[in-house]
Amino acid sequence: MSTESEPPKVQEEVDSSSQSISKKAAKKEAAKKAKEERRKEAEAAASAASALSIEEEGPLANNYGDVPLQELQSVNDPQTGKWSEAVSGREWTEVGALNGSLKDQEVLIRGRVHTTRPVGNKLAFVVVRERVSTVQCLATVKPDSVSKEMVRFVRSLSNESIVDVIGVVSVPDVEIKGATQQVEVQIKKLYCVSRAAKTPITIEDASRSEAEIEKASKLPRVNQDTRLNNRVIDIRTLANQGIFRIQSQVGNIFRQFLLSENFVEIHTPKLIAGSSEGGSAVFRLDYKGQSACLAQSPQLHKQMSICGDFGRVFETGPVFRAEDSYTHRHLCEFTGLDVEMEIKKHYSEVMDIVDCLFVTIFDSLNNVCKKELEAVAKQYPFEPLKYKPKTLRLTFEEGVQMLKDAGVEIDPLGDLNTESERKLGQLVLEKYGTEFYILHRYPLAVRPFYTMPCHDNSLYSNSFDVFIRGEEIISGAQRIHIPEFLAERAQACGIDVKTISTYIDSFRYGAPPHGGFGVGLERVVMLFCGLNNIRKTSLYPRDPLRIAP
Repeated sequence: MSTESEPPKVQEEVDSSSQSISKKAAKKEAAKKAKEERRKEAEAAASAASALSIEEEGPLANNYGDVPLQELQSVNDPQTGKWSEAVSGREWTEVGALNGSLKDQEVLIRGRVHTTRPVGNKLAFVVVRERVSTVQCLATVKPDSVSKEMVRFVRSLSNESIVDVIGVVSVPDVEIKGATQQVEVQIKKLYCVSRAAKTPITIEDASRSEAEIEKASKLPRVNQDTRLNNRVIDIRTLANQGIFRIQSQVGNIFRQFLLSENFVEIHTPKLIAGSSEGGSAVFRLDYKGQSACLAQSPQLHKQMSICGDFGRVFETGPVFRAEDSYTHRHLCEFTGLDVEMEIKKHYSEVMDIVDCLFVTIFDSLNNVCKKELEAVAKQYPFEPLKYKPKTLRLTFEEGVQMLKDAGVEIDPLGDLNTESERKLGQLVLEKYGTEFYILHRYPLAVRPFYTMPCHDNSLYSNSFDVFIRGEEIISGAQRIHIPEFLAERAQACGIDVKTISTYIDSFRYGAPPHGGFGVGLERVVMLFCGLNNIRKTSLYPRDPLRIAP
């Protein structure tokens, strides 16, 4: 970059530059003031609440207030303070477990203040939220438990503050529309464990569906970048809580199923000497003076593990792709679910595992995650995934023929583009009634260097992709296990054999026929839930434009 001074600019450009700098400075100053205002608001709210507690004397004053730090430092002595004494020896009840069977029973719950609504001086409603569940609580003035000052304290609570509530469960005669639980908690005691400052975005705004926003045009829409910039707030919404609990269940069933099928879980390095997939989409870095890459997949090492006599292996871990892809379905870092296994006779054995594994995952999600799926569908409406107990399999040639019959011209030896994949998904749904299917025998030219060619036609390969709702989620194949043939294929794909010599050498000492597949966890959840962007299913997404938070 040149360090020479630039020639003088015309006055208009200088003025424009000055105005731009002034605007940036003003924006920065406004942000600074807003931050200071939020801090003062939080301090004022805390002071007001503290004053309320101090104003009142007598036994009712012990039924509410802010919990001092000393009591929250894991002190076991119940005599430390009023909160410690109130909760000592009690069992906690999850908000999601509150139902009519607990009628007239006293419970202790913890959650965030979702909303508050005062009704005069003697009554206040507060909706308490814990994960994907909410419950309506009532603070009503009662001579033996709730004072006017306590109602004022409840009204002073800021949204997102964390509170402990002790109260009696009641069952109202009418439906409660503002909470998931169809019971109420009549508050007897309430303590604020952590006060929240004013949030940059509100949970109410971040939880609205597109239909709600369009119906009431004045309602604010929280855009994607704003959500991701304030992710710690955004992931508190019921829909996001549902999304990431569904994601957790996918990972859980993935692991349980494969362990039950005699697979061994492994953990492979993410710093490697050469490209694991070929091509230029790799993150390169200096490794103690040597050139290194972040692994594009655990492909090479999971194959080496098969050669090490593990028989069947799987891994869950980060995958890195340095692609400049600004699409709804690509990330620079995602969570890979990878499988590799010996093949006894035919690569269809790998597809058999894919079939049983994903049908098991889908069945589990539908049975175990009903509440989470409802939370997601409320904000992001979607139709349940259509799939069959035995997964449909089509050859690549059959898929191409279906497209041609529908008037879509496809290169028979090329790959399918995004539009073709979607169109084929539509045709498969119409003809076979499923949104989940396997397409196999892909052209060899569009697969990685380690893919085994078909025995009857070397233009095709023993490989497959798997699709949900017209989008690819899985790529798999039988691998080449003959070292000489592997080196030949690597060179043909432009890969420096020296950078993968350790990988190739691992096949020189006897290697069984084997194959496997890889799937992106975020993409599975995105498509199962019918979401329109993979960033919705990545907790803290990394794409070409985002590396924070």
